[in-house]
Amino acid sequence: MPTGLILQPTYTVRDDRPVVQLFGRLVDGPAFLIEDDCFRPYFFVRARDVAALGAVPGMSVDVRDLRDLEGTPVARVVLPLPSAAAALRDRLGRAGVTTYEADIRFPYRYLIDHGVRALASIDGTAEERDGLLLYRNPKLEPASGRPSLRVLSLDIETTPDASRLLSFAIAGCGAEEVHLVGKAAVAGAVVHADERTLLKAFVARVRALDPDVLLGWNVVDFDLRVIARRLAALRVGDGIGRVPGRIGFEQDRTFTRQGRAEVPGRMVLDGGGLVRDALRLEDYRLETVARAVLGRGKLLAADHPDPAAEINRLYRDDPAALAAYNLEDARLPLAIVEHEGLLELTLERSLLSGMQLDRVGASIASFDQIYLPELRRRGIVAPNVQADRPFVAVQGGAVLDSVPGLFRNVAVFDFKSLYPSLIRTFNLDPLAHARAPHDGADAIVAPNDARFSRRDAILPALLDGFLARREDAKQRGDRHADQAIKIMMNALFGVLGATACRFFDPAIANAITTFGQQTLRWTRAAFEDEGRAVLYGDTDSVFVELPQGVSGGDARALAEALRARVETYIKQRVRADYGVEPKLTLELEHVLERFFMPRVRSGAGGSKKRYAGWVDGKLLVVGLESVRRDWPVVARRLQEGMLEHVFTDRDPMPFVRDVVARLRAGDLDHELVYAKRIRKGSVERYTGAVPPHVQAARKAGSAAGPVIRYVITRSGPEPVLPGHPLPRDVDREHALERILRPVADAILPELGQSFDEALGRLRQLEMF
Repeated sequence: MPTGLILQPTYTVRDDRPVVQLFGRLVDGPAFLIEDDCFRPYFFVRARDVAALGAVPGMSVDVRDLRDLEGTPVARVVLPLPSAAAALRDRLGRAGVTTYEADIRFPYRYLIDHGVRALASIDGTAEERDGLLLYRNPKLEPASGRPSLRVLSLDIETTPDASRLLSFAIAGCGAEEVHLVGKAAVAGAVVHADERTLLKAFVARVRALDPDVLLGWNVVDFDLRVIARRLAALRVGDGIGRVPGRIGFEQDRTFTRQGRAEVPGRMVLDGGGLVRDALRLEDYRLETVARAVLGRGKLLAADHPDPAAEINRLYRDDPAALAAYNLEDARLPLAIVEHEGLLELTLERSLLSGMQLDRVGASIASFDQIYLPELRRRGIVAPNVQADRPFVAVQGGAVLDSVPGLFRNVAVFDFKSLYPSLIRTFNLDPLAHARAPHDGADAIVAPNDARFSRRDAILPALLDGFLARREDAKQRGDRHADQAIKIMMNALFGVLGATACRFFDPAIANAITTFGQQTLRWTRAAFEDEGRAVLYGDTDSVFVELPQGVSGGDARALAEALRARVETYIKQRVRADYGVEPKLTLELEHVLERFFMPRVRSGAGGSKKRYAGWVDGKLLVVGLESVRRDWPVVARRLQEGMLEHVFTDRDPMPFVRDVVARLRAGDLDHELVYAKRIRKGSVERYTGAVPPHVQAARKAGSAAGPVIRYVITRSGPEPVLPGHPLPRDVDREHALERILRPVADAILPELGQSFDEALGRLRQLEMF
């Protein structure tokens, strides 16, 4: 039987019947469409509430041996259309009648019931229709395999107001082309007489190349929205999908507010979104990412003061240069995604979760795809999501008080996948929580007093399977599968702690974190019983000072012996206190030759989540200014330079004085630029105290983007705009006092030095 990747699950209504449509591509084969008109939408109500359903045309009700998590019998309510199911669900909700699984999207309900995630074996006869293999009502089963996807990257150029399309470029699927509106031949481009002809060519080329994935940079919110508007305005064709249909748009309802585009039969992926999920960069403009990843940028100068006007000028005066620029902007997203393996990672996440490629980040929906089939196998139905559930705080991981200062020989120990390991060890699971006896001694009782069954659980076995798959991925060197499984496992706790999850229960989420807090406290006590000082601890890691007389391989051997004894102690305590077999693994992550824990500013205690270390000749920095993307580059220059000097036993003061002198001379003005995001969406939403970056954004006007770059001048914050020089009156004293001093004062006092020395000022005691 053929195996296919399901790219897009959707449905249509034909002759008053819902038809599930699954678009995809066969493994090493052509594109396909599965249509099933036998499946009907349904949900559940309590058996005692059946009378409240009333009379609904086409509805049927059957009582099966199914129950909710509380053990109450339920009945299945089958409706003729998804719209009828939604209407009845809403009516019952207004009447106070509880429904179950009534909010699951119809095509995903189909996949869940067939036990299929992203790959399926297809048992049926295919016919060819419009270049697709069409399967009608086949039998589907879960499958494995690795499909090859056809990816087409696109980019358009428009008039400055985006009211008219000037050209489009495509790269991928064996093609690299530019199409342009013009009256004469243009080198490197196919010329069309008018915009309507250009759009018809675009539709024809997409259909002919038949990509599975359309890629671009801001492709949803710009390129495709412009194309959709112009297709409609000029009444061109039936769209660019595998079947007729317009391009649809949807705004993600989560905090990301990321746009999604629906093209029948194809996936649309934004290259910027893929990079944002995988890499930490100063910003995610195509120019910035291309230079960071590929070492090359766009053909139009990144600092051009008015790119839109320049594109218009090129179109008028040098269309061949515009064609080259347009094509490079189509090539770059594809090259970036291929270089970083981002499509492979996205595909792996889809195969693992069953979510379509543009929704692999939807952790809650992914959890449903994995958990609901297992729940049904046990004869249980799930609750609806409680959309109006109030926010409930979930406890975080333990953070131990730190010991500030400079240290030698510090071992960093880390519990491998701590939260998944705790779930596996203690049966921390919605079903186990619901089934736990409320009296007697048989339950596992968490530190927050939540109770869990020792027998009935789903997540531990699922996690065992994920771990086995991850080890297999590591053995075969498949970094994408390894990363995808890691993301999925780490998301499980986040899902259970999210009020938007249908299984959210603060007792479960807090059971996981309080078990983690207890484990970290036990670990600190175990190391202290070994006579070793614990300098810091955070969630799943502890920093332990080793004897000063050892180094290199001897230090690592000592740390490894400590690790083994402490892990044994933790496991013995879990067995003794809870009567379960521990799945906890303590690993030795680093032996830092030098370690620095800064003090709390204006205090004597140590910081948290901020430290630096030196290992194998490299600097490790966490949480400090040098790794903050919103801080000026000069902070990184000073901090990393000072730490490297200190960690290699060199006096940092000459280096600090040199940085101060260069800053005062104006040599480092370009490193004094802040970059901060306008987090409220627009500057108009800041109605109270106005922070400096918002002041700068207001001065920038329409040139301000979501991330504003600015410097502090003697007259206040000023924007730094592409193509414009830095303001001349940069306030270097502000930079010395507000940027460099906090960085220097965190380190120099540990050496008996001060930043005032670097500034050439006498310290207070030296004045007497």
